Amino acid sequence: MQSRVVPLEEGKDPGAISRTNQYKPLPLRLLQLFVIFLAMCIAFSAISMYTIRRFGIYNMGNVAKSTFQPCYEEPSSLNKWIRPPSNLIHAMNDQELLWRASLVPRIKTYPFDRVPKIAFMFLTKGPLPLAPLWERFLKGHEELYSIYIHSLPSFEPRFPTKSVFFGRHIPSQISEWGRMSMCDAERRLLANALLDISNEWFILVSESCIPLYNFSIIYRYISKSKYSFMGAFDDPGPYGRGRYNENMAPEVNLTQWRKGSQWFEVNRRLAINIVEDTKFYPKFKKFCRPACYVDEHYFPTMLNIQAGNVLANRSITWVDWSRGGAHPATFGGADITEEFFKRILKGRLCIYNDRNSTICVLFARKFAPSALEPLLHLSTKALGY
Repeated sequence: MQSRVVPLEEGKDPGAISRTNQYKPLPLRLLQLFVIFLAMCIAFSAISMYTIRRFGIYNMGNVAKSTFQPCYEEPSSLNKWIRPPSNLIHAMNDQELLWRASLVPRIKTYPFDRVPKIAFMFLTKGPLPLAPLWERFLKGHEELYSIYIHSLPSFEPRFPTKSVFFGRHIPSQISEWGRMSMCDAERRLLANALLDISNEWFILVSESCIPLYNFSIIYRYISKSKYSFMGAFDDPGPYGRGRYNENMAPEVNLTQWRKGSQWFEVNRRLAINIVEDTKFYPKFKKFCRPACYVDEHYFPTMLNIQAGNVLANRSITWVDWSRGGAHPATFGGADITEEFFKRILKGRLCIYNDRNSTICVLFARKFAPSALEPLLHLSTKALGY
C-alpha cells in the first residue's frame, strides 16, 4: 500500500496548520445563552440604580436597623435617668429593690427643674373604700403627688383607667400586724417610691385614712417643715421600755429604745436611711416579737439614733384611743358631722418649726366604708375640698 502524501504549500509550517485546525467556532446555542445572561446583568444593574435614586439608600438602611433590638441601650439623655418607672410591676426581689432604691446622687443640686412631690403610700389589705374622697382631694394637683399601694398579693384591683389609683399597686407580700413583715411592707413601699427621684416626702396611710385639709394646705405644711413627722418618745412603762430585749445591745441600748405611731411622714433622706438599713433590722426581726410590736419601735428607735434632731417626735395622723383596746376607734356614717370634725381640728396646740401652731394633724383614721357618702357630702364645707 502506498502512503498518501499531502503536498505542503510553499512557506507553510506543518505545525502551524495542525494548531489552526484545533480552534473551532463556538456553538450558536452557547453564544445565545451568554448574550441573554449579559442582558440580565445590565437590566439588574439599571433597576438597582433606579431604586437607590428613587427611595434613597439611607431609608433602606433605616428599615433594616429598626428590626434590631440591642441587648442594652445606653442612656442618650438625662431624661432616661430621671423619668419615673412607667410600670410599677417589676421582677426585683426585696434585696434587689432595697439596693436599687438606696442609690443616691452625691451632688446635692439637681441639673433639671425638679418639682418635689409627696408620695402617698397606702398600706392596705385590699380595696380602698374611701377612694372617691381621695380622688376629690387630689384633683388638680397631678404634678405634686405620687401614689403607691401595697395590698395582699391575692387582691386584684379593679379601678377604672381614669382613676388616680389605676396601675399604682406595687409587687406585694403578706404582712402581719405586729410582726416584721409589716415593716417589710412599709420598706417595700418606700423603696418603690424612691425610684421616682421627684418624690421628696413620703406619707404612710391606710385604707381607713382621710385628709383633714385640702391638698394645698397639706402640701405647704409638709414642704415647709424643717422636721419629719414621726413619733419617737421614751415610754418608761410596760408598753415602752417593758418591751425592750437586752439582746438588742450593743446596737440598741435601753436608753435609746423609742416608741411611736406606725403612721408617719419622712423626707427623702430618712426614707433612704430606712431602706438601706442592715444594722438594726436583724436585731429587731429576731428580738422584737409580740408582745413587742415591731412596727411601733423599729423606725422610731433607728431614726432617733441616726437622725433624732430632724424628727418632730409626733404623728400628723389623728386616731381615737379613748375607747380602749388594742385598736383605735372606727367611725361609721352616723359619726360624720360638722361637730365631729370641729372636735378633731379645734383647740389643738403643737410645735411646728419650733413655734406654736394650731394645725397639728393632717390626716385621721379609722373610717369605715359606711362613712364615705357622709364624707363626700361634708368634705367641701368641713374639710375644704
